Amino acid sequence: MFRNAISAATRPALQQSRTATTLSAGFPRVTQRPPTKYGGVYTVTLIPGDGIGAEITDSVKEIFEHVNAPIEWEQYNVSGVSSAGENLFKQAMESLKRNRVGLKGILFTPISQSGHISWNVAMRQQLDIYASVVMCKSLPGFPTRHSNVDFAIIRENTEGEYSGLEHQSYPGVVESLKVSTRAKAERIVRFAFDFALKNNRKKVTCVHKANIMKLGDGLFLNTFRRIAEDYKSSGIEANDMIIDNTSMQLVAKPQQFDVMVMPNLYGAIISNIGAALVGGPGIVPGCNVGREYALFEPGCRHVASDIMGTNRANPAAMILSATMMLRHLGLDTIANNIASSTFDVINAGKVRTADMGVLKYSTGSATTSEFTSEIIKNL
Repeated sequence: MFRNAISAATRPALQQSRTATTLSAGFPRVTQRPPTKYGGVYTVTLIPGDGIGAEITDSVKEIFEHVNAPIEWEQYNVSGVSSAGENLFKQAMESLKRNRVGLKGILFTPISQSGHISWNVAMRQQLDIYASVVMCKSLPGFPTRHSNVDFAIIRENTEGEYSGLEHQSYPGVVESLKVSTRAKAERIVRFAFDFALKNNRKKVTCVHKANIMKLGDGLFLNTFRRIAEDYKSSGIEANDMIIDNTSMQLVAKPQQFDVMVMPNLYGAIISNIGAALVGGPGIVPGCNVGREYALFEPGCRHVASDIMGTNRANPAAMILSATMMLRHLGLDTIANNIASSTFDVINAGKVRTADMGVLKYSTGSATTSEFTSEIIKNL
């Protein structure tokens, strides 16, 4: 059982600069776990996902095997390409409920009306993993237009436009319901402030559209302002910003943001902007956490089916998400070792996958396998 998603904690007395290897520092640790099925220390549900998922999760498995990480995988090759895999999806959900911790790639969601619902969303709702956390941080070895970017996106995962409540009230007229509740707004806002405290962050920004959606987003914004008063004595600055202005400010001056909290749909948009600011979906880790379950996955949710099977995918986001999972399990030494090696490879700039582009010492033509091997070499 988890404690609260982020335990309220005082700021550490020793102030120091955060490094990228402190990802997930503020998440709770598992204190009790039933015996694993296969005799290892921890059993984790693995769902490789669609597109490049199998390739980048293979990188994680190869690295974990090399460092002898005490993880046993229960793997379910669920695919969202068709609804035929619904039974396998249900088995994967039972495994997640049993193990309480999972690592997954992104499952494809069809656009057509005849397609099944998003299984990514179904997992978040059924497990009530209500907080999505995406870390966006500039890396020295991956220069982009902006430098010194370092912010966390906290996204409410279970309601809003993703409630899935749609109907056609009259031919050619569709009503889509956006559900907002005070209870869920309050818990995600508290999560964001507690995350800021635990990780020595200075400011929390609420992203909204309350000028137009005065009731729905107004409830979210007013809840944020009320909760912010509880954290004033902690020295956490609080402000709010309309979503369209936030998008402009992110591409103009992203350094102004520290922790951002927002409803579901805005989080989907902002996480993509954030990933682009620091180099793309290949290096942005993330996770989804609730009171009882945690599911770790790349922060920018792309299937990347266009490069599926080509051995060209950047596995860094999945590897870093896996190190967040290790820290969650209390395996900090192994996590830091893998994360440090991953960042060393990126910052050295010699082995770069195609999405990372060309630098002085690299053509940007490394394969997924070569990038993984270089991480193992640096361990």
